[in-house]
Amino acid sequence: MPKNNSNLVQRIVLGFFFVGLLIAIRGFENQLFYDPFLLYYKSDYTFQPFPKVAYLKLFFGLFMRYTLNSILSLAIIYQLFREIDFIKFAGVLYFSFFVVLIIALYFTLTLEGDTTAFLFFYIRRFLIQPLFLLLFVPAFFYQNRIK
Repeated sequence: MPKNNSNLVQRIVLGFFFVGLLIAIRGFENQLFYDPFLLYYKSDYTFQPFPKVAYLKLFFGLFMRYTLNSILSLAIIYQLFREIDFIKFAGVLYFSFFVVLIIALYFTLTLEGDTTAFLFFYIRRFLIQPLFLLLFVPAFFYQNRIK
């Protein structure tokens, strides 16, 4: 097999491996991270108050999950594009989004109101799922295309 084809196969295998790790994080989320909202949002949460939360433990769990998802997402982006500039840019964005989202999450936890649960749900969703990967990959493909 020529060197170029073996390199491509290696990149594809590594890409699928990293996607598999993202799936494993999602599959074992109950065992890996403290998050009382996993069960809360699986129930009829619209008429229930927020569960009791250990804030420091929750924020540490969210930080760990976001960090793992970000590292794996950066690895996937690297396997797709092999551009260090994309990794640097995405890394800065991941860090910036984390700071903004964690501050917003804190304020939604301290607020009272009907829309708080929905707002908290969506902010938390961006922290626990690799949604930014779904935004960055098409953007970097486009950027690569116009280069």
